[in-house]
Amino acid sequence: MKNIEKYSRGYFMPPMKSMKWTEKEYIAEAPTWCSVDLRDGNQALVVPMNLEEKVEYFQLLLQVGFKEIEVGFPAASETEYAFLRILIEENLIPDDVTIQVLTQSREHIIKKTFEALQGANKAVVHLYNSTSVAQREQVFRKSKEEIIDIAVTGAKMLKKYANETEGNFQFQYSPESFTGTEVEFALDICNSVLDIWEPTADKKVIINLPATVSMSMPHVYASQIEYMSDNLNYRDNVILSLHPHNDRGTGVADAELGMLAGAKRVEGTLFGNGERTGNVDIVTLALNMFSHGVDPKLNFEDLPTIISKYEKLTKMNVHERQPYGGELVFTAFSGSHQDAIAKGMKWREEEERQYWNVPYLLIDPMDIGRTYEGDIIRINSQSGKGGIGYILQQKYGIDLPTEMRESFGYSVKNVSDHQQKELMPNEIYDIFINEYVNISTPVKFIRYKSTHNSQYETIVSIRINNEEHEISGVGNGRLDAISNAIQAQLDINYTDLVYKQHALEIGSRSNAISYVGITGQNGTVYWGCGIDTDIMNSSVKALFSAVNNMISNLKLLVEKEYIHSKK
Repeated sequence: MKNIEKYSRGYFMPPMKSMKWTEKEYIAEAPTWCSVDLRDGNQALVVPMNLEEKVEYFQLLLQVGFKEIEVGFPAASETEYAFLRILIEENLIPDDVTIQVLTQSREHIIKKTFEALQGANKAVVHLYNSTSVAQREQVFRKSKEEIIDIAVTGAKMLKKYANETEGNFQFQYSPESFTGTEVEFALDICNSVLDIWEPTADKKVIINLPATVSMSMPHVYASQIEYMSDNLNYRDNVILSLHPHNDRGTGVADAELGMLAGAKRVEGTLFGNGERTGNVDIVTLALNMFSHGVDPKLNFEDLPTIISKYEKLTKMNVHERQPYGGELVFTAFSGSHQDAIAKGMKWREEEERQYWNVPYLLIDPMDIGRTYEGDIIRINSQSGKGGIGYILQQKYGIDLPTEMRESFGYSVKNVSDHQQKELMPNEIYDIFINEYVNISTPVKFIRYKSTHNSQYETIVSIRINNEEHEISGVGNGRLDAISNAIQAQLDINYTDLVYKQHALEIGSRSNAISYVGITGQNGTVYWGCGIDTDIMNSSVKALFSAVNNMISNLKLLVEKEYIHSKK
């Protein structure tokens, strides 16, 4: 590409490279989650939420289980101010939930922020100022000392107004644009703020280190976090927090490695809504932990309902490939994937295993409110026999013989390929019924009667060209006798009769279903299926369906005169 010379790595590695976080295998416990949907997320919407929508979204966050929620920047607008007052005055904040508000280091903004917080049961007041090289040089045009003075002045004002305001307040400081800041300077400014607030075990302070713009690979961010964690003053009384954005598409990785490096708190949004490419997606982070058997302390057991409310209130769409939440994330169209999933699901049922390890499925879709039917396996021209058979079995209770699945699979794929579309389960079922079940042309089965001595002797009534005939045969069983009658009386030859039957338990509990496969002289296997309340009748109908499919395929002519001459 052109213009690569205009770019350089604008981040800063710590002066001491200690990567203890690499020794950890996984995140062992959930962080404190802080939703910033109502502030960071809301300000990124094309049309920000109104008061009623913000209240409804706040209630959604409570249902998910957030215990810390950033509700806005109350000094920024009347809507933000009014929303906070509604939450407090209408007692909409549960006792175990802490709200958070954002403020710049400017006295009139801090003063109004505390006015809005009057009477709050528990609130985090989040102070920030930008510290990066780019912001210092281009926006503020201030020295490091002047930037530290902004933060320290703000920290002092927070203490002053907190002492004068009714409520229970905790302080948080963010060196905004942390990832573009020299790590030693970020440490200096955070420690300067901590020296003002003097956190204690009973009054801990949050130091939030945002990837305001993601500028490096995730391991660099983790190294920065570890350096800060190892060198902050009052460390035992500091809660180290992360606020990753997703500019490089690594927001989730940044957060996960940052937690390994010492952070115990994460700020983010549902499905990653936020400025530019968005904030870190808390749904993905939480369910990643869930996939490792760690309780994320958030409830996504009905993720489809959460998505529905999210899309209604934000006017945003959850992408089809969004991890966990996307419509297609558990769906396999590929034949080999479908076959592996279908076999894995069956193996799991048979073995009753404790741990989930189905091929291609990271977690059980049922655990987050998805379904096996319609979510896991969907059918198009790329699909295979395993997936198609799985759809029939799960949706309609039709358990095709293994040998028949390939034949039926080709029938379904041909339809999908010809129509150039995905096929729904009802369409697959219709193909099955139309091509295999109770086929009655050109030869229709009417009835049979059988006697048994050393062998079965059977007389079968059939109809060809609207005229009824009787054919007879002898065999080791009734179906064998009927098969011999068909071959002898209709002058049709086939071998290797394959037979399977079972009760049809879904939809028609009183019916039996049978499958018959016959091999024609050309080596092709022709299949038929019969459904009837009587198991033997279903078997005979399946045999006639297979014979009719062979006749139609080979364009055999069965004339009534021929049958008469055979009698």
